[in-house]
Amino acid sequence: MSRATPPSPAPAAVLANPEMKKTREGFGHGLVALGETNPNVVVLVGDLSGSTNVSFFAERFPERFVQVGIAEQNMMCVAAGLASVGKIPFLATYGAFASCRSADQMRVTVAYTDLPVKIAGAHGGISVGPDGATHQAMEEIAIVRSIPNMRMVVPCDYWETRKATIAMAGDAHPYYLRFGRESVPVVTKEDTPFVIGKANVMREGGDLAIIACGVMVYEALVAAEALASRGIQARVVNLHTLKPLDEDAIATAARECGAIVTAEEHQIYGGLGGAVAEVVVRQHPVPMEFVAVRDRFGRSGKPEELMAAFGIKAPDVLRAADRVLARKKPGA
Repeated sequence: MSRATPPSPAPAAVLANPEMKKTREGFGHGLVALGETNPNVVVLVGDLSGSTNVSFFAERFPERFVQVGIAEQNMMCVAAGLASVGKIPFLATYGAFASCRSADQMRVTVAYTDLPVKIAGAHGGISVGPDGATHQAMEEIAIVRSIPNMRMVVPCDYWETRKATIAMAGDAHPYYLRFGRESVPVVTKEDTPFVIGKANVMREGGDLAIIACGVMVYEALVAAEALASRGIQARVVNLHTLKPLDEDAIATAARECGAIVTAEEHQIYGGLGGAVAEVVVRQHPVPMEFVAVRDRFGRSGKPEELMAAFGIKAPDVLRAADRVLARKKPGA
């Protein structure tokens, strides 16, 4: 488990006025970096070049770029064909289309044959904003992590998305990368350690652990600072890789903290919380609370307002922390 250096200067100052950048830009820039070093990297898109930022790659390497159009299921199969002849295909579309509309092709054509197709599911979560329920994918983790051979990364900010994009290309298995649309707080640095399958501890603490992924890492850090003002020290774990899961980091957090809150921008069923609970119940059972979307479809609105309305902001993490601490065993 990587113990990443907490943000500097003091976390509270950084969290109060964070730098804001789009995770999709991290994906786009990561593709360009790959294109410059690996001639086998090719990119496919389903009529969303600008929205997914694969336009960066298309402008630099037009001969390795394929505009498939609004045909996501076909695109999954085309990517599999390219992978079968030695290419490293990245396909990009909205997460709602990559994980739900193309689930059969991802399962049978890509995962069953264990081909190194890299699937970029953009616009994940409720924070997509005005696009509404049909485009606010909140089921991807549950779908993807249940498919054999699939790997899945949910990065927390620009830098982590860029690193994940580059790291995925070096693994000969299929991947799903989930990222959002809007600018989000930058909570890591260019030199922050990133290893697929290894969680990062973003803040030390022993009273409880908050395990989060994606934009919820920032919300967890904000909640942890609020807890610290009350004398409660929360460990914040950035569980960026949902598969393969860093079971050691989860079990360690359970043993050393005695209580866990999970936080994710995803449905409560089958997501990060469920994955963590599967490990906790087997290795070291402790009280848990779950901050997630409670079995609802999304709706149109401003990202911040939607996150608050659906109960996945820092105050919601804070309330969950209070609940789990009330259930923590004395002396744990």
